[in-house]
Amino acid sequence: MPALCRKCFNTFSEKGRCPICRSPLVVSHNELFDLNIAHMDCDAFYASVEKRDNPDLADKPVIIGGGKRGVVSTACYIARIRGVKSAMPMFKALEKCPDAVVIRPRMKVYAAISQQIREMMNDITPLVEPLSLDEAFMDLSGTRKLHGVPPAVMLAKLMERITCNLGLTGSIGLSHNKFLAKVASDQNKPNGFSIIGKQETSSFLKDQSVRLIWGVGASTQKSLEKSGIRTFSDLLRWDRKDLANKFGAMGERLWFLARGQDSRLVSNNDRIKSISNETTLSENTSELRILEVHLWRLCEKVSSRAKSKGLAGSVAILKLKTSNHKLITRRVTLRDPTNLADALFRMIFPLMKASISNGPFRLVGAGLSGLCLASQAEREPELLDGGATNRIKVERVTDQIREKYGEEAVIKGRSLL
Repeated sequence: MPALCRKCFNTFSEKGRCPICRSPLVVSHNELFDLNIAHMDCDAFYASVEKRDNPDLADKPVIIGGGKRGVVSTACYIARIRGVKSAMPMFKALEKCPDAVVIRPRMKVYAAISQQIREMMNDITPLVEPLSLDEAFMDLSGTRKLHGVPPAVMLAKLMERITCNLGLTGSIGLSHNKFLAKVASDQNKPNGFSIIGKQETSSFLKDQSVRLIWGVGASTQKSLEKSGIRTFSDLLRWDRKDLANKFGAMGERLWFLARGQDSRLVSNNDRIKSISNETTLSENTSELRILEVHLWRLCEKVSSRAKSKGLAGSVAILKLKTSNHKLITRRVTLRDPTNLADALFRMIFPLMKASISNGPFRLVGAGLSGLCLASQAEREPELLDGGATNRIKVERVTDQIREKYGEEAVIKGRSLL
């Protein structure tokens, strides 16, 4: 059986440790050198970055999140052992792990590191499809001629490079399609390298829960269970037409995935569809002044992200969540695309005022969609808005000062309570 040492990258056919460096970090599989589709997922990314930057946190449970009303962005493996999970409300996470060190996310730091990882991926294949800051698909078909070694070896070298250069680890899933590559990357975390080959696909899937499928959450699982579908074997008993009639497009997708079939290509051309930011308030409130402050801060964050990506949006979005968790979303189409915080705020603040009677609110969000290149934004200020030109100039100058001296160099009174 083909084997690969993940430490010295020696390839061999013996069982056990690497015969050259004696490392136990070995991956072996009959199809090891025949598979091309990979999924890489950094291990507890945000928490790992914080532990790397602060060695005192090494043996402590770390939760990335903030506020008792917030949710967990991610948790280190020590906290996960205690039952802490991503998207868990913070108060529940702290009940399970009261001694956890809670750190507010440093998104700019994580994004910069993510970009470095992306560049390393691009060095081995041009077909990289990011799913988030810490995970991506890669298609390494045809790269063997370019690099002189099979994709599995290039992936092992990639993970070694990430560890040596950035002090982080990740887990690799290697298979013959995207669905199975993503499933494989979750099989042996952290610092794993797992493979699901073509020949074993059916035997691997048959007894697995349908929760293994990305997009099948608790509500979808309950719906499937009502129809007697709990495992992949249950899905295989259904006719394709019946699944489609019962569950729509999801049913059609389930029929193929039950057989380990996924025809989606790895694409590096997926465009960002929207940019948004939201915050969970420390207390429910209907006080317009407090909501206004939070909304302005969120508009600045959305604006900053849009500008950094060279994008602008033609649809402004307001998101509110009431104290009983009812979600209110309002949209307004702009005359011209924009990435200016002032323009975004002026469009959605009236929507907030009109919705104030639905409060109190526990969450506020702002966003832009209908994205295009920033070169198409703000062609001319509104003629009826005499102060528009001056506000645009002020915001541009503010951006320049913040870029040079930091985000706190200029703080508007609108952002202060």
